[in-house]
Amino acid sequence: MPARVAGASASKEGRKNLTDAGAPDTGVSGGRESAVTGVDRRDGAVVVSLAGELDLYNAEEVRSALLDACAGEPQVLVVDLEEVRFIDSTALGVLIEARSKVVAPDGSTQRFRLAAPGLETRRALEVSGLDRHFLVHDTVAEALEAAR
Repeated sequence: MPARVAGASASKEGRKNLTDAGAPDTGVSGGRESAVTGVDRRDGAVVVSLAGELDLYNAEEVRSALLDACAGEPQVLVVDLEEVRFIDSTALGVLIEARSKVVAPDGSTQRFRLAAPGLETRRALEVSGLDRHFLVHDTVAEALEAAR
């Protein structure tokens, strides 16, 4: 059974907690939902699920989650982008930084994979040229299978 750490928690009334200016635990402001919706660890792999708009306002939250995942030296790190609606250059830079931290002993970055980018996210990867530098898969399952 995979362990799951949720990024957005439910309040007593069953609503998702929104980050708020001054919220000490997130570092995200503006009344937005957490960009990190989950971290799954299974069979040496880590899947970090992201959602919403990834930009300057939540880049530190995303960076922290990805670097925490990298610190465990996973065999593969998959970033699930299925629920991401928008990604800016700051967030793309965070993905580049995380990729540089997941390096195999032979120097390969094959252990870092992106999964399920939507149309806008895929377009940002293509326009920036990063689609040629990242391993991009249509689904998380495909990314995990390809890493075996």
